[in-house]
Amino acid sequence: MKILSHRDPGYASFISRLNRRALPEAGVRDLVAEIIAQVAAKGDEALVTFTKRFDSAVLTPKTLFVTDAEFAAARKAVTPATRMAVSRSLKNIHAFAKRGLRKNWSAKNAEGATVGERFTPFDRVGVYVPGGKAPLVSTALMTAGFAQAAGVPEIIAATPCGPDGSVNPALLYALKAAGVTEVIKVGGAQAIAALALGTKSIRPVDRIFGPGNRFVVEAKRQLVGAVSIDLLPGPSEILIISDKTGNPDYIAADILAQAEHGGDSVVGFASDSKTLIAKTLKSIHKQLPALSRGKIIREVLKTGTFLLHVKSFEDAVAISNAFCPEHLSLITAEEKRWLPQIRTAGAIYLGSDSPVAVGDFLAGPSHTLPTGGAGRSFSGLRADQFQRRTSIVRLDKKSVRASLAVVQEFARIEGLDAHGRSTAIRLE
Repeated sequence: MKILSHRDPGYASFISRLNRRALPEAGVRDLVAEIIAQVAAKGDEALVTFTKRFDSAVLTPKTLFVTDAEFAAARKAVTPATRMAVSRSLKNIHAFAKRGLRKNWSAKNAEGATVGERFTPFDRVGVYVPGGKAPLVSTALMTAGFAQAAGVPEIIAATPCGPDGSVNPALLYALKAAGVTEVIKVGGAQAIAALALGTKSIRPVDRIFGPGNRFVVEAKRQLVGAVSIDLLPGPSEILIISDKTGNPDYIAADILAQAEHGGDSVVGFASDSKTLIAKTLKSIHKQLPALSRGKIIREVLKTGTFLLHVKSFEDAVAISNAFCPEHLSLITAEEKRWLPQIRTAGAIYLGSDSPVAVGDFLAGPSHTLPTGGAGRSFSGLRADQFQRRTSIVRLDKKSVRASLAVVQEFARIEGLDAHGRSTAIRLE
């Protein structure tokens, strides 16, 4: 772990590096560009090749998709407890999502024309669900579940299969429960390329949603324009900022839970209380031996975790805004003072009794959130991202007459006399 105090010589330079921009590495950019080019040129054949190369699974163009029999087997395999958990999570997701859907509206403008907006669900979307060391059932729900709530008729999911060509039964059950109509057993940048560009077997989508590793995120970045994307959600991250009122055992537990994601996860803790940091560090070492993914957690603690003793809580807030964390845990006796000053977090968890894990699995808001500093420009996944917006305009003779002088003046300024004529002709 990187442990620094505001009194240490390297503190200022470390803080300056926390002001991140979500920019790709050159090697990642070049490899992803090649993968996209291969999928564009060779379609299904490229997907089969990359699946064997990256996931050690042998597929054919005919076995890229999960079959009805596999869905049926998954439903039989899951336990009642899993069904209960999926059902309760979806219930909260749908309730939250429906509050965020945009509604059609209309009104009269100053000239009497009727103007408004209409919102319709996308026809076909793709959701990406990472594979790897654990089946991310919750991610399936918190992407596809929002599409389902928005009324999207076609939802295709992409998730990497295991070496035997199978997909985890609980993940398949969750995808089906969340309204997914197709699942391809493909992961990585090649899956994003297939969803965006299409292949002989896979029809392209209108928009792509979901988190992934840096290769997935870079593929989404490169394919903007060919397809719409939700945001740039990469490896998971948390920043905890706490004054002396924080509970060290709870903070340690949240740090360990975030480190459990492994890979390129980032975990940060900043406090103006040196005593709280020391107690939290002690609690981390006490809790860690009992955890099943201890090896993965230790690696993240070693390479991706920092603990900062800041001069003031104001400095902690400034660090948070510069860092733009995916998850921010805000623990302070002066919540009403400091919460309005947090501007860039993907999701904010308030108080000691708000574990990020509940947000990951159950609370309702999507846990698909911007990472790597992208929170400056992107918000987390929302239900209205699954809606297509169309503006509506209707005029009658009276509102045309009231609009004519302004239209003709703009037409004169811009040298577009046909525009002025197209309005004037309706009054002749």
